[in-house]
Amino acid sequence: MKSPHPSGQLVGRQAEMSRVEELTGAAREGRGGVLVLRGEAGIGKTALLEHAGRAASGFRTVRACGSQYEQELPFAALHQLCVPMLPHLADLADRHGESLRTAFGLVPGEPDVFRIGLATLELLACAARERPLLCLIDDAQWLDAESSKVLGFLARRVTCEPVAMMFALRPPDGTPDGQDGQDGPDRGSGELDELPALYVGGLCDADARTLLAARSHTVLDDQVRQRILAEARGNPLALLELPGAGGFAPPDTPSVPTRIERGFRSRLAGLPDGVRLLLTVASADPTGDPGLLWPAARRLDLDPATSGAAAAATGLIEFSTRVRFCHPLARSAVYRAATAEQRGTAHRVLAEATDPVVDPDRRAWHRAQACTGPDEDVAAELERSARRARARGGVVAAAAFLERAAALSLDTGRRTERTLTAVRANLDAGATATAVELLTTVEHAALDELQRARAESLRGRIAFVRHNDGDGPMFMLRAARRLAGPDPERSRDCFLDALEMSLVVGRAAGVMDLVLAAARSAAPAPRGPDVLDALIRLDADGHRAAVPLLRKALDGDGAPLWTRRPALAAMLATELWDPHTHTAISEWLMKTGRESGSPLVLRLGLAQTASGAVFRGDLGRARAAIAEEEAIADAIGGPPVTYHRLHLAALRGRRQPALELFEEVTEAATVRGSGQLIANTHWAAAVLHNGLADYPAALAAARRATAHGDLFLAGISLPELVEAAVRCGEREAAATALESLTERTEAGGTLSGLGVAAYARGLVTGVEDHYREAVEHLEKSPMVPYRARAHLLYGEWLRRAGRRRDCRRHLRTAHELLSDAGVEAFARRAADELRATGERAPGRSGPAYDQLTAQEMYIARLVATGATSKEVAARLFLSPRTVDAHLRNLFRKLGITSRRHLRDHPALGDLGGQGEHP
Repeated sequence: MKSPHPSGQLVGRQAEMSRVEELTGAAREGRGGVLVLRGEAGIGKTALLEHAGRAASGFRTVRACGSQYEQELPFAALHQLCVPMLPHLADLADRHGESLRTAFGLVPGEPDVFRIGLATLELLACAARERPLLCLIDDAQWLDAESSKVLGFLARRVTCEPVAMMFALRPPDGTPDGQDGQDGPDRGSGELDELPALYVGGLCDADARTLLAARSHTVLDDQVRQRILAEARGNPLALLELPGAGGFAPPDTPSVPTRIERGFRSRLAGLPDGVRLLLTVASADPTGDPGLLWPAARRLDLDPATSGAAAAATGLIEFSTRVRFCHPLARSAVYRAATAEQRGTAHRVLAEATDPVVDPDRRAWHRAQACTGPDEDVAAELERSARRARARGGVVAAAAFLERAAALSLDTGRRTERTLTAVRANLDAGATATAVELLTTVEHAALDELQRARAESLRGRIAFVRHNDGDGPMFMLRAARRLAGPDPERSRDCFLDALEMSLVVGRAAGVMDLVLAAARSAAPAPRGPDVLDALIRLDADGHRAAVPLLRKALDGDGAPLWTRRPALAAMLATELWDPHTHTAISEWLMKTGRESGSPLVLRLGLAQTASGAVFRGDLGRARAAIAEEEAIADAIGGPPVTYHRLHLAALRGRRQPALELFEEVTEAATVRGSGQLIANTHWAAAVLHNGLADYPAALAAARRATAHGDLFLAGISLPELVEAAVRCGEREAAATALESLTERTEAGGTLSGLGVAAYARGLVTGVEDHYREAVEHLEKSPMVPYRARAHLLYGEWLRRAGRRRDCRRHLRTAHELLSDAGVEAFARRAADELRATGERAPGRSGPAYDQLTAQEMYIARLVATGATSKEVAARLFLSPRTVDAHLRNLFRKLGITSRRHLRDHPALGDLGGQGEHP
């Protein structure tokens, strides 16, 4: 057992034990849950985990423990947890079983990392079929990053399973006691921050005295007792250890964990060298595998029987089916007490005892830890481990392997190459500070021109990730200039990288203009006009000159632009008012994302699908896509995409929720320096306020949205500016905006763009033919809200012209289209106009999907296409049981009793294009 005093550490813990028993009791009834125990070392978290194991009678219990020495190995802790359940692998869907086998190194190959969380959830559900399951994860602050993400994912999704999960998490060194919710000291714990937590504090004075009196085998005088109580500060392990560790220092000396560690180290005094060496080898192997420890010990001529018995007699370690130290501080104390030579020896024999075929990465890591100087053979092995780790989704591990490989490189050129590769790996892993530190180590090295370009490119990515400011594009420009001679094609790519970065920063910062100016003067000539040329022409000569090039760039030479730069392609399609091309881009992204399993591609596809659905007036489909994107973001531990939520809020037209979202997004975008996202918010506010007939607010927002000429956003904001300016009597502003809108839409030549420009022209001129032209063009456009707005504006014009009978037909059409789509604010405008004619707008309850949450909407639409609960679960990263619970809720809300009633239910609208179920 991990703690030498499990029962003693539960003195005074009645409230905490009750909370633990509530968790296991709920899981016994099929209501899964999670609890994160937070507190300093020795405070009793492990004792509470042990109590959970005892309280959960009839449960199956599985365990894992984080290790600071194993954080670089991907899925190491997850593997520990899953080992007892691996016989259930055969019960999983084939691709899920395969993903876990490859993630754990049981078979070669590249797993679908995106599915590992769902595969593990299915594994837990299978293991919990016969009896409830209790998962105990100790030292969660030392979980490897990949395991932490998967375990955090599981913890948020076991609510409908008979599964209880408990984590013990130590706060960072130096964190004040009682500050619950702090980030962990290492890479793993951040995933657990949002989970239900219980802060485990020190014992009160009376309980501390009770524990000290009950467990101390030494007669203490009152002065010594008072000092121990003061120094321990209610820490149970300190109260148990300090009496035997010289607990006579004043209470303001080193921290309790440090004092406890010294107590553990004192047990090493007088031990034979062989016994200490055995303990050192055990401390260097976090797996606790006797099948590894004893072969390693034999390589040092250590007798397992005699050395093992002497080591166990210290109380520091237990040898059983697993090798377990009595406390993590004991392991740390033993490892730190060893000399560098002894630690190197321990890692060397562990490497020799590790199977190079079954566990090549752990072998490489031990070999690296054993090195005392550069070793090219070990560095090359670490490089191979990095490639394997990246293939298994272990970007953190890949970065650690590459960093160590660089440090062990003797050849300067190889060290530089490995360092630059390690910088990129750390960026991919989100370790920006480490990437910066590594990059500084090669700043003064003798780099060739290509290496300097790589370094500049990496500096650009670092600056962009850190600040989203102008530094990122400018560094990328330097890389582009360096590559102009040796690699012209890559040089143009760097110019485009700089341009895309500047688009995110926003034109207001002036960076985009600098990038375009540099590209005009310094970009190598392409084989044929490409998207960079098109954007340069657009900036210099306007839409009429640039649109043919933009069209050609979108179509591509052999492959469309969106197969290489999908985000830029989507912006260009919208700039051209081309919903059909935008739909093609979204469909390609969805197909590619699903086939490849890439979360980045799939999330972009879902965001574009949601935005496209908003502009087509299918708000139900938009909400379903948003639900799936948010599920994927949660699964991979990232924030959800924002702009498509802005688009939905703008068209839906609910004032207060929309304004709250706009404020939230603006604050976050300002901190991140995302000018484009801020411009999105301005456009959304303009649409919202036009719908609400708050024209002064709409005009102010539209002016901000169009002020800097941002790609896509300025153009799509111009109709809002025209309408708001006309309503506010600012005819000159409206005419100027109309001129710009006309240039864009005539150059683009799409029916959607021409129709929107026509009704904007009608607003400015008051000519009826312009409204008729708008209605005619938009009748053939998939952009339903704009078609409805053309009818609304025409109807408003007719009513003001006194043509009451003529106006009603258009106002009815507008009201019907807008109400059916759920575009509420504009629908109310249409209803108000109808009432002004003396006709009451027909009562419409609005879309039935409003009764459903976004997640329920997604589930309903997918089930209506024939998907099973298991297939839906695969999309939303839920268990099938959770999907069934959602189905019961939505059946109740919609007043139906079975899946077959969903297919034709009006709440779901047109299901075309929903996509095949998995």
